[in-house]
Amino acid sequence: MNSSLYGIIPPVVTPFDAAEQVDEASLRADIRYLVETAGVHGIAVCGSTGEGHTLTTDETRRVTAAAMEAAAGRVPVIAGIITDSTRSAVERGRAVADLGVAALQVTPVHYLFRPDDEAMVSHFAALAEGTGLPILIYNVVPWTYLSPELLARILTEVPGVVGVKQSAGDMKLLADLLLQAPERSRILTAVDALLYPSFVLGAQGAIAAVLTAAPTLCVALRDAVGRADHATALDLHKKLLPIWNAIFADNLPANVKHAMALQGRHGGRPRAPMPPSSPTQQDAITRALRAAGLLG
Repeated sequence: MNSSLYGIIPPVVTPFDAAEQVDEASLRADIRYLVETAGVHGIAVCGSTGEGHTLTTDETRRVTAAAMEAAAGRVPVIAGIITDSTRSAVERGRAVADLGVAALQVTPVHYLFRPDDEAMVSHFAALAEGTGLPILIYNVVPWTYLSPELLARILTEVPGVVGVKQSAGDMKLLADLLLQAPERSRILTAVDALLYPSFVLGAQGAIAAVLTAAPTLCVALRDAVGRADHATALDLHKKLLPIWNAIFADNLPANVKHAMALQGRHGGRPRAPMPPSSPTQQDAITRALRAAGLLG
């Protein structure tokens, strides 16, 4: 199962309607587009881009079930868990355990109080044991950021933890993790601005917001690196970086939804209190997508 977690795995948005209810039809439609037209290698739901921090356990199950139905076994589906205790993380993991997901993508607990290293190890061990599902550590929260050394330790000591989604923009930390992690581990990049060097360094795939905003370019970039066509890969990097610069903000999911809308994909509105894209952001996103050849 670990070997199925590779390539371009967009963290899909959760479409909300005017009443802030999950729009499952739009979610299914976009997943079908990503699989059938964009050619992605997997789907991740209920992550940061999917506003997973706003979802209830019931909504997490509904979104995951809809994704599994739309993917129809053609690509693996990863379910996100963003919560603040081991107990609630296990509860949410168990809520989707019977749906056939390939793995759970789980943040460390991220409230004000930071668990020490031993507590971190115990947290992910309890998740793996309590859910029976493979665990990807979503290393994203600044004040509970896990060092490459701690990640390598968890990957070594906890069999159920199969990989890491390495976020934040520090390529040195990604390079150190790739060097130190057990060979069996799946190391996926979420360094949106630097997908090209991430793949060159050996990241087996990516789960990053820019993949959802511009999936076809990201698939093409990974393919170019795979065939050692670095001229093409560099050109694609130069198209993707301005897109990332345009969408990166505290309302990132809203900006991804706006980028989708410009391309004819319905991502709905963000859930309050996240604001929609501002006029300035909308203009920057439009210009970046047009420069990348994604708009007519």
